[in-house]
Amino acid sequence: MESWPLSFPNSNSTWTAKQNRLFENALAIYYKETPDRWHNIAKVIGGTTEEEVKRQYEILLEDIKCIESGKVPLPNYRKIGGSSGVNNVSNQEERLKNLKLE
Repeated sequence: MESWPLSFPNSNSTWTAKQNRLFENALAIYYKETPDRWHNIAKVIGGTTEEEVKRQYEILLEDIKCIESGKVPLPNYRKIGGSSGVNNVSNQEERLKNLKLE
């Protein structure tokens, strides 16, 4: 199973792909205004603390900022039955506009 280390200040924790999926799903369920949001998300994931969940969220926000600022290029998706060139560039720009998560 795939996992990657996260640099929590007081932990040597790693998150599996499954935990990361649970985290992302829990974020969709527990909005900012949800009481005890971080506690609830940590409970869904299991084996994590509220502090680790908050740190994972900070990492996610940084990743989003990098993507939105163009520091992370979009993959070169194959066009099915379409044209390439200038039109492809405008399609990538349109996808970037729709990528913003707020």
